[in-house]
Amino acid sequence: MTTEKWPDGESGFQIEEDDTFEWRDYGIEDCATLAVFWLLALVVFLQFFSRYVLGDSIAWTEEMARYLLVAVGFMGGSMAVRTGTHISVEFFYRYMPGWMSRLLVTIVDLVSIAFFAIGAWVTWKLADRTTALMASVDIPKSFLYYVVLVGFLLMLARSIQIAFLRWRDHTVEHPHVP
Repeated sequence: MTTEKWPDGESGFQIEEDDTFEWRDYGIEDCATLAVFWLLALVVFLQFFSRYVLGDSIAWTEEMARYLLVAVGFMGGSMAVRTGTHISVEFFYRYMPGWMSRLLVTIVDLVSIAFFAIGAWVTWKLADRTTALMASVDIPKSFLYYVVLVGFLLMLARSIQIAFLRWRDHTVEHPHVP
């Protein structure tokens, strides 16, 4: 009687090999979002260090961390549009006739484009009217709104690109866009 749980050479774990890193798989918004994310990580670490190690928190770190998190969220939204990872219900596309699923995907693409265009327009109007300064640093709050505007414009551009590629290829599948 053998006491081995796994046959020779098998560990019971399936290790999935990582894909190789390719620069062409990433868009410009990925690099910009990564840079803002690392800036956010640095500010949060500075806040933690000053509060718990030095015993006196640096005043501007909490506000800047909040605004950088907003920037990461809106810039990362463009990454999600490009890769097709926004939350959606794809269940129905699989069981509908081809023409109906293409029609539904086209409607969803048009609604997304309209939403991002309206979001960009409203954000631009809000940024244009905002004159107040941030509470802890002398930076206009409109700067944050312009960052959100850039996020909306990137999402709008990627949505138009995705919709065009779907329309051109007559498919409901999300195209690979670097």
